Amino acid sequence: MTANRPEYADGPDESETPDELASDIDLRADFFTEPGSVTSTGTVADSANGVGPQGDQADDDTELDWGADGEDAFTTDYLQGDYELDERHALRRVASLSTELHDVTEVEYRKLRLERVVLVGVWTGGTVEDADNSLTELKLLAETAGSQVLDALSQRRRKPDSATYIGPGKVDHLRLVVAETGADTVICDGELSPSQLRNLEDRVKVKVVDRTALILDIFSQHARSKEGKTQVELAQLEYMKQRLRGWGGNLSRQAGGRVGVQGGGIGGRGPGETKLETDRRRITTRMAKLRRELDHMQTARVTKKAERVRREIPAVAIAGYTNAGKSSLLNRLTGAGVLVEDALFATLDPTTRRATTTDGRVYTLSDTVGFVRHLPHQLVEAFRSTLEEVADSDLVIHVVDGSHADPEGQMAAVREVFAEIGADKVPELIVVNKSDAADPLVVARLLAGEPHAVAVSARTGEGVEEVVAAIEADLPRPSVQVQALLPYDRGDLVSKIHENGEVLSLEHTGDGTEVSALVNAGLAGELAPYAVSRTH
Repeated sequence: MTANRPEYADGPDESETPDELASDIDLRADFFTEPGSVTSTGTVADSANGVGPQGDQADDDTELDWGADGEDAFTTDYLQGDYELDERHALRRVASLSTELHDVTEVEYRKLRLERVVLVGVWTGGTVEDADNSLTELKLLAETAGSQVLDALSQRRRKPDSATYIGPGKVDHLRLVVAETGADTVICDGELSPSQLRNLEDRVKVKVVDRTALILDIFSQHARSKEGKTQVELAQLEYMKQRLRGWGGNLSRQAGGRVGVQGGGIGGRGPGETKLETDRRRITTRMAKLRRELDHMQTARVTKKAERVRREIPAVAIAGYTNAGKSSLLNRLTGAGVLVEDALFATLDPTTRRATTTDGRVYTLSDTVGFVRHLPHQLVEAFRSTLEEVADSDLVIHVVDGSHADPEGQMAAVREVFAEIGADKVPELIVVNKSDAADPLVVARLLAGEPHAVAVSARTGEGVEEVVAAIEADLPRPSVQVQALLPYDRGDLVSKIHENGEVLSLEHTGDGTEVSALVNAGLAGELAPYAVSRTH
């Protein structure tokens, strides 16, 4: 059941109610069957990439090349990202293999019954395409979290309803859609207040989840490192703290002392404290502990990067919208082998790799967490220590998905986060990715609109040389020029100059190696005993 088109006669009547002024928007006909979309298991339905019946048939018809001794000639050179992807896809949905009335499925590391959801959005401004893109992104988020999207509704309003997010008439319509489709969850395209969540659940009679809770759930599924899991848990508790709810005994007053578990028991604040207040206090205590752990982890990270800071090694951060191809670009530039998947927020934990310019200078490339429209502020606060890596970098590679329907909107959303974390002053290089799948006119428009941009395809490798050349041109150069005559037994200093500096001239003489170079202040101090005048 899709939404109907807006129907206006000669214009809305001033006597109509706000809910009567509200209208639906028409979704694309292929909203639920769009090629290349992420399925409920996080896989991609894209026959162009050889996936599906045709791709399987092509694999079956391929003649295997066995070695002379009858051994399998296939290689098993797996990278770490391949193992992580296999682990993520180890639990897949298998339909119609259950004795129950409904299939029990295993999705994203955990055994659960696949949630059947209906999407709801409120369109307050912009064009119809903007509203359609927002709902399409919400659909991909829901499927990444392990849901089956059954229907989607969107309402045109001046502002969301303060009580139920959508108007009262649309709530009745939503209740009918939920009953007809058999949905058990409603996902709203926005952050709802506690009262809106409660009122909408009371009216619709199923669970209601907002966009923020959906993104937090995806993060909790995909976090792998200890720091990432801690950051996600902190963000979830921050979100949950203001939305605790209870009925009956949960709201009753608790007794203290030896009354027992039902009365609060030891650890309570005494008579008068409700169970809801006890839960909120425990969440606050847990959040304080998580913040202390994150501070300790941040200290360890600073210690690890202290040597790079001392040697003034340039740092380059790869940032951008989620699923823009940041990890693919990192793999293409450095061979990092991190997990790559056509899904939203596939990788959360930052990865740093060493890279070298054509003239021998060393710098670091770091992949960061992807951004999204209306990124929950709880996540920004919890991941602030990780996001500060972008603000502390010498260059930001802003990866843009050139094949997306609204790349300019994605760039604006990413730059909003840059401003929030203080990274808007860092030099920025726009890299328009997926040029092999994007419309050439769109790529040309993006390159013309950005003064410093290059196009690339991380999948095919086209344009990688231009990206490397742009990075090398934008890297900060050493500021101290030195001229030294180094003995032949100090080859270590010559190696440091090549690695951390820029060699202007080098000549091997009878007394040693005479070199003129640009280096940082620390290396200039090591070369001071061997300095010679430029007229030497």
